[in-house]
Amino acid sequence: MLSREMNELLTRVGPGTRMGDLFRRYWLPAVLSEEISEPDGPPVRVRLLGEDLVAFRDSAGQVGLLDAHCPHRRAPMFFARNEECGLRCVYHGWKFDVGGNCVDLPSEPPDSVFRAKVNIAAYPTWEGGGVVWAFLGPRAELPPLPAYEWLRAPDSHRRVSKTLENANYLQALEGGIDTTHSSFVHNNDLGDSGRLKSRNTHPRLDVEPTRYGFRYAGIRSLGQDRTYVRAYQFFMPAMQMRAAFLDGSGEPRETPTLRGHIWVPIDDQWTMVYNWVCSATADTPISDKMWERHEKAAGRGEDDFIPGTYRLKRNLSNDFLIDREMQRARTYTGIVGLNTQDFAVQEGMGPVCDRSQEHLGTSDKAIIAARRMLREALDDVADGRRPLGTDTEELRLVRPAEAILEGSLPWQEAMKDLLMAQW
Repeated sequence: MLSREMNELLTRVGPGTRMGDLFRRYWLPAVLSEEISEPDGPPVRVRLLGEDLVAFRDSAGQVGLLDAHCPHRRAPMFFARNEECGLRCVYHGWKFDVGGNCVDLPSEPPDSVFRAKVNIAAYPTWEGGGVVWAFLGPRAELPPLPAYEWLRAPDSHRRVSKTLENANYLQALEGGIDTTHSSFVHNNDLGDSGRLKSRNTHPRLDVEPTRYGFRYAGIRSLGQDRTYVRAYQFFMPAMQMRAAFLDGSGEPRETPTLRGHIWVPIDDQWTMVYNWVCSATADTPISDKMWERHEKAAGRGEDDFIPGTYRLKRNLSNDFLIDREMQRARTYTGIVGLNTQDFAVQEGMGPVCDRSQEHLGTSDKAIIAARRMLREALDDVADGRRPLGTDTEELRLVRPAEAILEGSLPWQEAMKDLLMAQW
């Protein structure tokens, strides 16, 4: 368990908090590229680490991320005109470019020098993998651009979506890196005793620190000197990669994929979860049909969202539409959708989980490791050091994997080639 004080330290992410300062040392997803696909299109509201912002694409295709309020009289920039390489406040016509510079001040006299003295808060952005990434920290601490393997795959081999969750980022992250829960909450066929994760529900966990976070494996003995190993990657501060090389019975998938989530704090009580899938091989692109099937199985089909939002229709306000008869006879939870099942237990903890009341077990090694790394990274930032995972090339070289192994060779050696990036 954590003390209440440590829980507060790890979960509060707004301006001026230590965890907020840590997240501001990394590139973070701000919006999907498709949300602002049109040059001179409408601005989009963004809330990130407790800050209210607007994103827009200017006439030249550059992306800006600005303070949500005009520095003149704090009018909302969401209503601004996006025109001629800048965002113009509709209140008095003050106009700002993607760098936050004031480029026009029509309400002031033509000979006014005030324009050179005023600007709007703006953050650096970069586009990759269908995502607009932003850096909210000190410019002197700007790290290298994100270099994860899935960002290097062509558009035809990669897809990304996002989902709004009413929970603090940490309980969402901890749910994602908990490999044991998939034996239970994601058991959607109670009658299938041959399902790999049902044959052994208490995997042994190995956690190995790296220069970007850690890699960890859930190791399930299947008997007869065979083991099912699922090896994951965790990247600081809040991204997980996992592999889908085998189906539920252990047979190779027709399209092996890499998958993952990035848990981006909106504020203390809300998280935007970015969900991505990338083909593991060059000869297997991600088709529209496959992506639609994947999203529907996760509970993220087109008709699963509240229209015009990234919030699921199944949410805590309606108990995720749990079907108790389905739970009794067919599935472990009675809740439809893998993503929805995760949200049910994570949102059900309350917006910010009280970890002083928990009791951790052997299945929680990855969670303990993540908390320790986050605490250490807080100290790094406080002491003027770059935190883990901001300036290393090692993360370019790795990927997750899963396999059924025979014999006594350690999984690290047996899966060495599978754990190397291919893109």
